[in-house]
Amino acid sequence: MRIAATTTAFPPYYFKQQEVVDELKTYWGKGPDKAAILERLHARTGVEGRYFSRPLDEYEALDTWGKTNNVWIETALQLGEQAIECLLKQSGLTRDRLGALFFVSVTGVCSPSIDARLVNIMKLSPNIKRNPIFGLGCVAGAAGLARCADYVRAYPDQIAVLLSVELCSLTWQRGDMSVANLISSGLFGDGCAAALIAGDKVPLHGPRIVASHQVFYPDTEYVMGWDISEKGFGIVLSPDVPKVVRENLGRDVDGFLASQGLTRSDIGSWIMHTGGPKVLEASAEALGVEKEALDVSWEALRRVGNLSSASVLVVLDEVMKHQRPKPGTRSILAAMGPGFCAEMLLLEW
Repeated sequence: MRIAATTTAFPPYYFKQQEVVDELKTYWGKGPDKAAILERLHARTGVEGRYFSRPLDEYEALDTWGKTNNVWIETALQLGEQAIECLLKQSGLTRDRLGALFFVSVTGVCSPSIDARLVNIMKLSPNIKRNPIFGLGCVAGAAGLARCADYVRAYPDQIAVLLSVELCSLTWQRGDMSVANLISSGLFGDGCAAALIAGDKVPLHGPRIVASHQVFYPDTEYVMGWDISEKGFGIVLSPDVPKVVRENLGRDVDGFLASQGLTRSDIGSWIMHTGGPKVLEASAEALGVEKEALDVSWEALRRVGNLSSASVLVVLDEVMKHQRPKPGTRSILAAMGPGFCAEMLLLEW
């Protein structure tokens, strides 16, 4: 099982962090105290700029969940088609070669799902196996790769595509002045990432998926997720996230590696979800590595923000196209998310 191609796709609207803050002040920054809080929280996110589904001045008109969800559908289809086309071009495959399509997102909903609509738009095989996945949030990029690997392990002559589209700006709750909502409005951005996973009988090259591992932490539902109401998605984001990472990630990675006869010293690179500065710091501490070991994740956070499930795939894309580890190098790709839970994969280049 190999990751034969990766790609990213973004909406056309990119704004520096200060531009976003200035726009948010129009409804969250009434009075000097609130404006100062907004400035301070956004300055601590480690984000320099982000992509948005619409120009900033158009968000005020998106005053119902239905309106924002319609934009989510429209944008997800545009980015999804662009990403899948890019994967096919990179790998030299035709559309009818895709055996399965896994779609992950936690920032919008529709039925038929986005993957079904893309089958129609792109004239994909009517026999393609669709797997829409909702609710995994930030962990879904890693989890989706693992599920694709499971699929091509069972069907080694097949090819699976993982498509992640997260349009986080469309979930902002204008009436919510909680710290969690204010932080999320400064941390999360919009974007898409995708990967093509080939079975062992398919003559394509790329890092090999050696194994995957999943861990669920009981009774941690409060850590991350959504409160869903008639207004849409309300962020649940506990300050305990870095604590959960710090207390569990190192132990779970060690257990996973031990099952493969390996230790942390055998790992040449770390492909980590860009959860935010505190999460990345906690990850480095839990893994016992220097901050520089997660430089690619830090750079992705700075450049595009946290993209929920797409984040770890953006980091993977950067490693695939620019870092290019030496043959034989082993990597751990990992993310954590709502549940609370962790997903990790062992890759060999």
